[in-house]
Amino acid sequence: MSDMNEALGRELGWDDQIENDGADFEPLPDGEYDFEVRTMERGRFAGSDKMAACNKATIDCIIKDAEGKEHHVYDDLILNSKMEWKLCQFFLCIGQRAKGEKLKPRWNEVVGSTGRFKIYLNEYTDKNGKPRRNNKVDEYLAPQPKQFKAGDF
Repeated sequence: MSDMNEALGRELGWDDQIENDGADFEPLPDGEYDFEVRTMERGRFAGSDKMAACNKATIDCIIKDAEGKEHHVYDDLILNSKMEWKLCQFFLCIGQRAKGEKLKPRWNEVVGSTGRFKIYLNEYTDKNGKPRRNNKVDEYLAPQPKQFKAGDF
């Protein structure tokens, strides 16, 4: 439960001391990483010139680096036929779907699921004109069968 509370943050009191200026945030380099879905929030995609308004699921994926420090990568799973390929990729990645199979997603099983994805370093300018960096999901990877070697257990 403490992991969930940490992911959501905690309320600060009016008289609490503050010190975390966010300077320790460092995005991960491009690459493939194992992840766990920590939280999922249902919401709406407002629509755009290229896609109709629809439901979306915002997921918080946790990656642990070599020192055990957690890194958050957020991704929106847009429930629109134009993004069905990404939904199929995600549910294949977490083991809910086999390649080529029809699937009615089990959304209540998404939190806690694990998989592997490829991320990239995204550089952008925020609304105040400041340069920023974060990680974005490039691709959800299909599970690889375990490779067995004679004599390895």
